[in-house]
Amino acid sequence: MRPLEDIVVLDLTWVLAGPFASMLLCDLGADVIKVERPPWGDISRTTGPYQNGFSGYFFSINRGKRSIAIDLRHPEGRELFLRLAERADVVMENFTPGTMEKLGLGYDVLSARNPRLVYASTSGFGQTGPYRTRPALDIIVQAMGGAMSITGEPGGRPVRPGVSYGDVAAGLFTVIGILAALHERERTGRGQAVDISMLDCQVTVMENAIMRYFVTGEVPGPLGTRHPSATPFQAFPTADGYLVVALGFGEENQWNLLCGILGLPELIDDPRFDTGPKRTAHHAELEPILQAAFRKRTTAEWLAELEAVGIPCGPINRVPEVVADPQVQHRNMIVPVHHHKAGTIPIANTPFKFSASEAGIKGPPPDFGQHTREVLREFLGLGDAAIDDLVARGVVATEGGPDLSLIT
Repeated sequence: MRPLEDIVVLDLTWVLAGPFASMLLCDLGADVIKVERPPWGDISRTTGPYQNGFSGYFFSINRGKRSIAIDLRHPEGRELFLRLAERADVVMENFTPGTMEKLGLGYDVLSARNPRLVYASTSGFGQTGPYRTRPALDIIVQAMGGAMSITGEPGGRPVRPGVSYGDVAAGLFTVIGILAALHERERTGRGQAVDISMLDCQVTVMENAIMRYFVTGEVPGPLGTRHPSATPFQAFPTADGYLVVALGFGEENQWNLLCGILGLPELIDDPRFDTGPKRTAHHAELEPILQAAFRKRTTAEWLAELEAVGIPCGPINRVPEVVADPQVQHRNMIVPVHHHKAGTIPIANTPFKFSASEAGIKGPPPDFGQHTREVLREFLGLGDAAIDDLVARGVVATEGGPDLSLIT
């Protein structure tokens, strides 16, 4: 049994931050009902790359969910959603603040119908503050939150990390907020609103840089792969690639071992490098010495020696090496998922592992409106004739309606 099997989520989120959060809840067992707007659905259905005309982007973060298509601007569509919300545990949305209120579906309205409802809003800048109505995407909050100012090489231009950390961090914190609110509901019997700002999340994960600014008075900048407080703690070129070594948070004798392995015993007692803080202070002198030593052998040769004596290290893998890594394979972190249109696509699995519960991908992503009839029957008791009438009048759409996942 999965931990959240008894939780029903009405998921109005789209693109990445919100769908990433609801994906994790789905992996944990929640019944995630993706509420999409007819006739287009989630805009990420039209985002490449495609396999057999189906969006791989949409595929990877909407696996295992159900899709229901309702026009929330239609009075009857709004009422259908309100009735569904009475049966739900969680409502999730990541629209610009004020959008749900304009639809008549804000927290006050929904909580009046269902006091136990947890209502999670994920937005660029949160529900309050001078920026609340500004649009925001991942790169915007990474820039405004400072992450891009400390990413890249010293003296170089600002660099966006290769992962959408602005969206992903917000999705993770949204899940944490929802789980905390569900736990609180067990004590109080009432739900609450959860307000997650993407910019807030970026400030939170900048904890080290912000602390250093206030403690030292210095403005943090990009360090390449180096750590600001530990040395050596970075990437080094080898004869055939790169590896990373991470000293500074373990036993001091690791420095002595590293110097011996590299054939640099003279560095052990060098007064510039004989302690961690000194190595950091003199990193500009130390780095070229270590780089020259590491270039003499291959990554695999160095890793074998370093791992044998317990020095923290690892290769810099590209995606092909990551997905083929024996540890990643052992943990079942790449899972092939089959969809009747897209075919089979291997995607990243959920990281949750439990001793007494299950977690993982429940199935393929839904087609647009695939579960409209199923959900309306299951939760509202509507029959086919009533649903056919709603379809005819454009209140809802079913699997037979337009499906932009087929755009190439």
